Amino acid sequence: MNLSRTKDDFLIILKNHEKILFKVSDAYCKDPEDRKDIVQEMIIQLWNSFEKYNPEYKYSTWIYRIALNVAISHYRKESKRKGSLININDGLITITENPTSELLDENLELLHLFISKLDKLNKAMILLYLESYSYHEIAEILGISETNVATKISRIKKGLKAQFENKTTNTN
Repeated sequence: MNLSRTKDDFLIILKNHEKILFKVSDAYCKDPEDRKDIVQEMIIQLWNSFEKYNPEYKYSTWIYRIALNVAISHYRKESKRKGSLININDGLITITENPTSELLDENLELLHLFISKLDKLNKAMILLYLESYSYHEIAEILGISETNVATKISRIKKGLKAQFENKTTNTN
């Protein structure tokens, strides 16, 4: 094996898909320094498994699977260490220019809050769904059946819709 060539290939793949790492780390961790650590750990895990990569799958599928495993492991450790769930919206600052933008930002902030309260599997699933991955791709990444993905996403969407309706009803 040509280590230099392998390293170059890895770096190109990583650069082309780096947004995945940031999205996953943002969804599972509130602290910017911890997010940097998680991204570094994701890169290490990707490098360690690069030789075992199965070209039958897309790089994005492989990267999401490893990134989610690292983030979920970190999330579990943090939850145990702190004794509570991590809210990814602490310290969130929104800058708005007009009332419509303010409403959109508020709804987006609420969506992030509601998603942050989901369990780790549902959070990963909705994150992939919002990234426009197909049910088949989500099933591959998470290692569950396509039918299970469809059922769970339907339930998650109904739950999120109910939370939004509840929030709207309570503020009027």
